[in-house]
Amino acid sequence: MAKRYKVLVGGEWTGDDRPGIEVVNPYDDSVIGIVPEATNEDVDHAIRAAQAGFAEMAALPAYRRSDILERTSELIKRDREEIAEIIAREAGKSWKFALAEADRSAETFRFASLEARNAHGELVPMDASPVSAGRFGFYLRTPIGVIGAIAPFNFPLNLVAHKVAPAIAAGNAIVLKPATKTPLSSIKLAELMAEAGLPAGALNLVIGSGRTVGNRLVEDDRLAMVTFTGSPPVGVQIKERSGLKRITLELGSNSPTIIEDDGDVDAAVARCVVGSFANSGQVCISVQRIFVHQRRYREFVDKFVAATQKLKVGDPMDRDCDIGPMISREELQRAVEWLGEATSLGARLETGGTVVGNCLTPAILSGVTPDMKVVCSEVFAPIVSVVPYETFDQALDMADDSIYGLQAGVYTSDINKAFKAIRRLDVGGVIINDIPTFRVDHMPYGGNKQSGLGREGIRYAMEEMTNIKFVCLNL
Repeated sequence: MAKRYKVLVGGEWTGDDRPGIEVVNPYDDSVIGIVPEATNEDVDHAIRAAQAGFAEMAALPAYRRSDILERTSELIKRDREEIAEIIAREAGKSWKFALAEADRSAETFRFASLEARNAHGELVPMDASPVSAGRFGFYLRTPIGVIGAIAPFNFPLNLVAHKVAPAIAAGNAIVLKPATKTPLSSIKLAELMAEAGLPAGALNLVIGSGRTVGNRLVEDDRLAMVTFTGSPPVGVQIKERSGLKRITLELGSNSPTIIEDDGDVDAAVARCVVGSFANSGQVCISVQRIFVHQRRYREFVDKFVAATQKLKVGDPMDRDCDIGPMISREELQRAVEWLGEATSLGARLETGGTVVGNCLTPAILSGVTPDMKVVCSEVFAPIVSVVPYETFDQALDMADDSIYGLQAGVYTSDINKAFKAIRRLDVGGVIINDIPTFRVDHMPYGGNKQSGLGREGIRYAMEEMTNIKFVCLNL
């Protein structure tokens, strides 16, 4: 019988005695756990617990917050293999990438520990105006309050860490709603943070659907901020319903990669294989559109297909597995339908696209057009399209022809072309000589257009999660 889990609210573990939500292994459909489903009363209790927790967190010295975060990082390292197994089983992420996520999460908390000690305001030169000459001014950053965090399934620990760690570093309290498909990583994190000495009420878990738990968090005026990672339609709803709360939205993308004729094709192939298909393409910055100069197009496609065909698809718990299942049968079916639509409209399937159990073999498409769903929408599946171009300006225009603007990759050995791309592309991040999937956890991360609002990355998230308090001394 599957294990029944408790959730942490107000420093107490509770909820294993009520109806729950089954957590299913997406590879074999086995039930791996049952978690308590939050009611409206549970959400209210969690918010009240967070309000009490915030009072303690706001008074907690920076070095104490830093120590708790550093200790959490150490505990994640200690339990990295257990955590990797949780991620692999609940998210279907291959073991190697699940282990990498555990390690990244430890680093995310370490960065937060450092930033907790270094957060500061700055002096304001009051004598810049004759009206305020002789006065002394500065500002400091104060914690914003109770934060509601709504996390996705695809990085069930590290994307939770990117919400929890900066919130705690800044002195806030948080009510966390993990994805209902992948809540076990968040429960494990709560256990480790409690062990690390996090005060009661600083982190509170509520598990349930977006329609109930999510909406309640978004609409409750006791929350000062909501941070969300997920789809653009839901992000729009949050923006419309959140009132005057501060919001951070990390939404969709159809990330482009440009490979110029002077770029390193072999390096691009090796990285695009990872960036296109890791976690079955279920990554916000997964490589989805590859634009290759026509002089290198056939060379790239042939090498890309050959490298892709070497990937092993199957049980994510196998240590040599590269590609596991998609998160659900519904998402698998959607991906198959999008592939079918593309091929029916004239696209060519260069390789892959075969359903194996709950997995989809990595698919490479050529001959696509901009209006196909696999091109213009976020595919969120192991599907990538390759398109030839004639001029670099044409490639930049095609890459920017999107409702999204998260990150873009550009392969070139010409520094002038690199800076042209940096200036022209309307995206949150331009990655030169690497794929848009590149991310380290201390860099600013976020998108333009329909890819979101605000920025993550520990320091930048802390700015979102704090208020500026200005002080003026007239002495």
